[in-house]
Amino acid sequence: MHIGLVRSKLDERKDSVRMVDVSEKDVIKRYAEASGDIILKAKTIKEIQDGTIKKGNVLAVSETAGILAAKKTSEIIPLCHQIPLTSVEVFFNLNKTEVHATCRVSANYVTGVEMEALVGVTTALLSIWDMVKYLEKDAEGQYPDARLENIRVIEKRKGE
Repeated sequence: MHIGLVRSKLDERKDSVRMVDVSEKDVIKRYAEASGDIILKAKTIKEIQDGTIKKGNVLAVSETAGILAAKKTSEIIPLCHQIPLTSVEVFFNLNKTEVHATCRVSANYVTGVEMEALVGVTTALLSIWDMVKYLEKDAEGQYPDARLENIRVIEKRKGE
């Protein structure tokens, strides 16, 4: 489809894109937890555990990346509200061929924080990938083993 045609059809629709008005909602405690996995070679996991990755401490950098990303969710997801987060935690569990990441987010606000948790966990996993990609590439420069999996919201609560 021609891009000009797409724009003209969108322009014809009334209120085609907008941020939802949440001004009438009450401020309450919000919590969300998201998790996901990065599948890697066993050798890469061992190097993460041994602290021999060229770029440095993979888990510390990725924890920080996840926290920063959660705080900036409204800057990268166009219609998300800017939420004053009260807490963001990112942590990891390593298995033989995967790193399992979890991001927990809370706020006292009028809308939920599940997008912040999803952005946080995904960015943490992407940061791991970035730091270990030199170990994961094959002879053709591809990533036959590395992949993100199971990214999902584990829990969402409000009003507690």
